[in-house]
Formats: sequence, structure tokens, C-alpha cells
Amino acid sequence: MDLNKGLRTATKTGKVLFGIAQARKAIEKKEGRLIVIASNCPDKDLKDQNNVPVVEFPGTNRELGSACGKPFSVSVVTVLEPGDSQILNP
Repeated sequence: MDLNKGLRTATKTGKVLFGIAQARKAIEKKEGRLIVIASNCPDKDLKDQNNVPVVEFPGTNRELGSACGKPFSVSVVTVLEPGDSQILNP
């Protein structure tokens, strides 16, 4: 599964949140199903989540934003619903 394609599809057809604060809220509410963190994310504590799978995106926050089809930098993407994406399937 191509991570870039999965992120773009999940962003278009599913439900995702952008940003560190939104990821923390989703973790607290146990709503997040997958967390994708940019390689240069300033908050590395999100990697230590036991209840939610965490994937490190191989690119920067700019590249992560572009992979999601957004014209801005994204440090963290939290997938709540994958939509038509197969991002939750390895």
C-alpha cells in the first residue's frame, strides 16, 4: 500500500484530522485509528502511543501536507475513518 495514495484517498473520502493538538484530543477520546507523523514533527511524544498505531512519514511536514492534497504543512495526520482508502490494512 502506497502511503501517499492512502493518505490522499483517506483525506478525500474518509475523516481525518490535521495537527498535533487534534491528534492528542483524538487519542484521549480513543477516536484515532492511525496516526501519521512527519519526520520533522516537533512533538515526538506522539510516537509513544500504545493504543493507536503510529506511522512515521518518510518526508517533511511540507511533503506530508502535499501527500494529503493540502497547500500547507502538516506535522501530524490522524485517521478517524479511512473512507475508500486501504491505509489501515498493511
